[in-house]
Amino acid sequence: MTDPIQGDQRTVNRTMNAFLHASPNVDTRSADSVDDATSPAGGKPPPLQRDLIAGLEKGLAVIAAFDSERPRLTIAEVAQRCALTRAAARRYLITLEHLGFVSCDRKMYALTAKVLRLGQSYMQSARLPRIVQPELHRLAHALKEASSAGVLDDGDVLCIAATSAGRVVSSTLQPGTRVPAYCTANGRVLLAGRPQAEVDSWVARQTLQPLTPHTITHAERLRIEIARARAQGYATVDQELELGLRTISVPLKNFRGEVVAALNISAHASRVAMDQLAVDYLPALLHAQAQLRALL
Repeated sequence: MTDPIQGDQRTVNRTMNAFLHASPNVDTRSADSVDDATSPAGGKPPPLQRDLIAGLEKGLAVIAAFDSERPRLTIAEVAQRCALTRAAARRYLITLEHLGFVSCDRKMYALTAKVLRLGQSYMQSARLPRIVQPELHRLAHALKEASSAGVLDDGDVLCIAATSAGRVVSSTLQPGTRVPAYCTANGRVLLAGRPQAEVDSWVARQTLQPLTPHTITHAERLRIEIARARAQGYATVDQELELGLRTISVPLKNFRGEVVAALNISAHASRVAMDQLAVDYLPALLHAQAQLRALL
């Protein structure tokens, strides 16, 4: 079973990574609109270097250096992971320890539960999860299947809202978890909303690992599947992320027609055939898509 605290800390870590490594081409919208992290490319130019606070960037990078594979790090390991000197890494860790965000035990540093405040600030203040969650509940309870929504974060899809309707088909279907975009229906419809040149560049940067015997690992086949999702307006995936997990997803667009998130229904392969996904679940997904478009 996934440790909920570790899961939430991974959420915060990845949120920090998204902040640190986000594309500079983010949409310029008011504070009341959907979050910039979910916006399509093609807006605000990058800031001038003199306007950036390097210390803040490096401090966030130190928090993001901890993950499920390395939950405890030495000063030297933090320095290596964040491209810092040992002296600088030590000062950042001492500061974070003073603020209560990390603890130290025998020269090994680890994140504390206080880091959860950072992720909670997003979940409690961002419009997108709050708008999507009620529709997820309606979908999941009407179809008696799990439903989730996600946004693209570099090579992954970050889950921002989810509900199981009593069916736990995967541990990845919960807020804060992240999965590779290349082998998920949400990932493919999110990528389908990007210009083809951007998709080609994205695919070229990915390491397409065979997570199951069904995973598409050939770049050209992946491009074809993304193009198929763009043409038909939805994507289906058959056990590419996990054995037994079948998913259908549609893009969520705002009033300008920009893809800001993806919405899916997930079902177990033992209960639902692939051809049933579009027949049984797509109409409800398209209805939810239309309902949410007026709100995004």
